[in-house]
Amino acid sequence: MTTNTTGKKINLTKFQELEMRIGFVRSASEVEGSDKLLMLTIDIGEKEITVVSGIGKKYKMQDLEGTNVVVLVNLEPRDIMGIRSEGMILAADGKEGPILLSITGDVSPGTAIR
Repeated sequence: MTTNTTGKKINLTKFQELEMRIGFVRSASEVEGSDKLLMLTIDIGEKEITVVSGIGKKYKMQDLEGTNVVVLVNLEPRDIMGIRSEGMILAADGKEGPILLSITGDVSPGTAIR
């Protein structure tokens, strides 16, 4: 097993600053002009956010709609190809592309990950 780490450590206080929540993908669409970006509308409990993600070569829009994902919700927003992305879905680097983190059990959108 190979691990790819930077060796940089953070303390517990810094880790606790990350706000990760369960998000429910309401809709997904391709980003015009890109072959890998998808625009997702994600319910994170108290509101819906837009996330632009580079997972479009591995995942199809229709496969994502109606699924739960892990979302970093307090990431500073940024514009990606003219779309304001308000978070980041978490994925592992798989041999054939990104693999979204799985959620098992009955959890509601907005549930905190600790």
